[in-house]
Amino acid sequence: MAEHHASIEWTTDGGEFTRGRYSRKHTWSFDGGVTVAASPAPAVVPEPWSDPAAVDPEEAFVASLAACHMLTFLHVASRKKFEVRSYRDDAVGTMAKGENGVPWVATVTLQPRIEYGESGPTAEEERELHHLAHEQCFIANSVKTEVKVEAGG
Repeated sequence: MAEHHASIEWTTDGGEFTRGRYSRKHTWSFDGGVTVAASPAPAVVPEPWSDPAAVDPEEAFVASLAACHMLTFLHVASRKKFEVRSYRDDAVGTMAKGENGVPWVATVTLQPRIEYGESGPTAEEERELHHLAHEQCFIANSVKTEVKVEAGG
């Protein structure tokens, strides 16, 4: 099976590390050559030790689930001969405190809005496409987070 690599890099900014007063800004680099500015969410670690403009792990997790669902949906739709012209999802991850007291991303709600060509599915067929996409999504099959799909026109 395939392997997927990511390199994470952080270097001290000279802050007071042992007092928790240091930047958590870092980078994520991927094998295709893309490097992304990353940081904890400001809701978790306040500025100036975080960067609200950077991607945080929770956002990346939500985006990963949404992208996997979309890519799988497009594959399933193409196999069923439905023409998709555009797909947009404003996905939302919701944090909750686990039984052990540690916060986690308990729910991700996908909200895909899909535009079809002349060969679009019925509402029931679209629900089935989302069901198949969820069943086949690699990321959704890898996590305990509940993934909901609230599809709309």
